[in-house]
Amino acid sequence: MSGKPVGLVYIGFLRKFKLMDLESVKGNMVDCIKRTIIPVTMNFQFGKVVSIQTTGNSNIDPTLPFIIPGFIDAHVHIESSMLIPSEFARLAVVHGTVATVSDPHEIANVCGMEGVKFMIEDGKKVPFKFYFGAPSCVPATIFETAGDALDSEQVKTLLELPDVKYLSEMMNFPGAIGGDEEVLKKIAAAHALGKPVDGHAPGLSGEGLVQYINRGISTDHECFTIEEAKEKISHGMKIIIREGSAAKNFEALIPLIDDYPDQIMFCSDDKHPDSLVEGHINKLCARAIAEGYDLFHVLQAACVNPVKHYKLDVGLLQVGDAADFVIVENLKDFNVLSTFINGKQVAHQGKSWIEKPVLQTPAVNRFGIQPVAVSEIALPANGLYPYPVIGCIDGQLITEKLNLQPLSSEGYFVSDVEKDVLKIVVVNRYFSAPVAVAFIHRFGLKTGAIASSVAHDSHNIVAVGVDDLSIARAINLVIESKGGVSCVGNGKDSVLPLPIAGLMSDEDGYKVAEAYTVIDQQAKALGSRLGAPFMSLSFMALLVIPNLKLSDKGLFDGEKFSFCA
Repeated sequence: MSGKPVGLVYIGFLRKFKLMDLESVKGNMVDCIKRTIIPVTMNFQFGKVVSIQTTGNSNIDPTLPFIIPGFIDAHVHIESSMLIPSEFARLAVVHGTVATVSDPHEIANVCGMEGVKFMIEDGKKVPFKFYFGAPSCVPATIFETAGDALDSEQVKTLLELPDVKYLSEMMNFPGAIGGDEEVLKKIAAAHALGKPVDGHAPGLSGEGLVQYINRGISTDHECFTIEEAKEKISHGMKIIIREGSAAKNFEALIPLIDDYPDQIMFCSDDKHPDSLVEGHINKLCARAIAEGYDLFHVLQAACVNPVKHYKLDVGLLQVGDAADFVIVENLKDFNVLSTFINGKQVAHQGKSWIEKPVLQTPAVNRFGIQPVAVSEIALPANGLYPYPVIGCIDGQLITEKLNLQPLSSEGYFVSDVEKDVLKIVVVNRYFSAPVAVAFIHRFGLKTGAIASSVAHDSHNIVAVGVDDLSIARAINLVIESKGGVSCVGNGKDSVLPLPIAGLMSDEDGYKVAEAYTVIDQQAKALGSRLGAPFMSLSFMALLVIPNLKLSDKGLFDGEKFSFCA
């Protein structure tokens, strides 16, 4: 065996044992609990690890691959992948992900309880460990129109389900601090059931932070600076380092991992399908190792801490644990050779072995408007000098509040392509209402428009463009499809339909990723230099992240938490 390549040794070994009742794998096992790496034969039966036999001495065997615990995304909105849970799982297992801590508040804002139950039931169709939360803030604020609402009684009902493991991110931190009755009831329901409460408090510090944490809120994934994270850690919070398709905080926060290994986890939060095809939590581990951080601290964040914090039934390579593990070629780039969940091989050599299930659960959606007219997007020049303009920041959810003067023409404010001050529009998709119009800087389009019904958190339709005709056309493509992302310009109109709640497709995940890559490239061909134009666009209506955002009801100041005058 020593003369064969590692990959061939491993493949032959799996084939030898695959059809036997007692499954076994041989490799250098990384025990994150004992902090050791030793060559073993691990035996598992009926989905559990039944024995671990040391083979040879305690030194690493260079002819064998490595066995590590499965990766866990500690905070993700599956909906943002544009895939239903069963399709998300098919792609994620290829990268060694065995479980997610999933907040379904995107679909809850559209379809309420029906949407959450859809996610839970669809996730059960595949051998993957989805751990859903009860959405705490539906709608996220009173300053926007959502498709549904969840009160404290409904949240309590969800928390009582065995499939629901925690109370999802408490975005209403003013309500938590101020003692809002509904907010406190939701938190109390989680605590009564022994389930943790996730936080969401970007920029919160000082006494307000202490009051927020004292409500029993235990995590935060919204830190933008290491100073903010350290303050939250000092008060007992766990910090989830986020690296998604739009918000990227890994570089700013990864130095925490060696100083606070017990209080760090990894997450993607929001990950588009093309990004998921490329990699998942395994990529964060590889980056951390490349920067010189301790292997066991990295795997503790990626594999161990989520299990302990959320009390997940995910194995950690101990006898009696669920047989959830990953075989990797090495401990540097974490190239995944194979993934096992409950003893079942679910991915091998870059191929998912999870079969695409039939969508038996009825699709859910809410769309109640007709196409918009170009005239609805016109904005009279009202004499405001200067005008508040959203400053988009690539790779971040926060925005700047800029005071700029939009270009005016024939009594109307219009996009100024030369200065990159473009018109942004939000359309209520649940019922007919006036269109909200404002301006955004640094989106970069030189021609055309893009639009999306993925618009956190209420998921109305958001669009940016250089002229009203293109903006209206992009919006109407989304309306015609009852949800999706669209791109108009350079003589081509494109749309990727998302018929499940206007957020997700039930098509093959790899095909959706390919289609998204095409429309993403089309958007960039219009001039945008943003890393993920559609993902950035989706957060321009997220009012709970400062500084300036646009809801279907108007321009919103996130610092004052009120509409702009």
